[in-house]
Amino acid sequence: MPIAAVAAPSIGLEPYLAAVEELFAGELASTLPHVQQLVGHVHRFRGKMLRPTLVLLCGLAVASPDANRSTGASIKLGHEHVVLATVVEMVHVATLVHDDVLDGAEIRRRGATINHLRGNEAAVLLGDLLISHAFHLCSSLNSQAASRLIGHTTNIVCEGELTQNFYRRNWKLDEATYFDIIYRKTASLIETSCRLGALARGASTGLIESLALYGRHLGMAFQIVDDVLDIVGQQKTVGKSLGTDIDKGKLTLPMIHFLNHAAPEHRELLVSLLESTQQDRAEHVRQLLIPSSSITYARQRAQSLVDQAIDAIQVLPAGEIRDILTTMARYTTGRDK
Repeated sequence: MPIAAVAAPSIGLEPYLAAVEELFAGELASTLPHVQQLVGHVHRFRGKMLRPTLVLLCGLAVASPDANRSTGASIKLGHEHVVLATVVEMVHVATLVHDDVLDGAEIRRRGATINHLRGNEAAVLLGDLLISHAFHLCSSLNSQAASRLIGHTTNIVCEGELTQNFYRRNWKLDEATYFDIIYRKTASLIETSCRLGALARGASTGLIESLALYGRHLGMAFQIVDDVLDIVGQQKTVGKSLGTDIDKGKLTLPMIHFLNHAAPEHRELLVSLLESTQQDRAEHVRQLLIPSSSITYARQRAQSLVDQAIDAIQVLPAGEIRDILTTMARYTTGRDK
């Protein structure tokens, strides 16, 4: 289920999300058939629509305190919010295309990845094209504040990916480094989505920072759950290649916890599995971790972050928009895909 579906129809997000879809397609449209064919594959990656939804919701959240007490139906957002929502989705999809190359993934949204269909070179270049179009579209706005913020965020995302790549196959990775990585590679763009939505409505600094904090905690919880699902999820449900963290030697929170708390012989077994080349090692890791407390621990940390995200938006007046943001945060830890 797209996470945008959590937002009740009564607040009127559907026309804005439809406008995002139209602008996304229009911006990427190419007169070159081979480019247009590649761009067509991108539409299968459009899943939860979390980031554009947050841009729009945070814009609605700060537009009118009185309106928030009932519904956001009477609040109108301008073209700037549609542009910003489209830009963050383009950046996000670009990271997915590049991630699939890095992970050697073959399935995304229950379909073949770009790298599996057309090779790594085409996938890398398509990701670059998405980033290029994101900045081209963002530059159409009168203010360059959004472009600078998007640029700063993409720098952080790239640093996160580089850091994760640096620590591959480092079985001594600690939790602090892991949390820094997931903030950079995932949560920073979600945080920026919330910040942009509020900033474009001229919200106060305090309110912008509260919504950004909501996005930061939500994004980190989202990534922890993704990392848990990479180990214990069902591929037909999750809809993408699983076990890629194990295959690429990327320690995630459940594995870090297990290596720090399991019996010595079990820790040695996990390391030996991670270092092995056997094709079914991901299943063996799954069987080793599920009976332990490490999966539960990771889910608890994700839930704690969700609780912090919800606390951050208590500055908003009680009403439907705050309730939707709360429901979205709670959905993060309850999902199975």
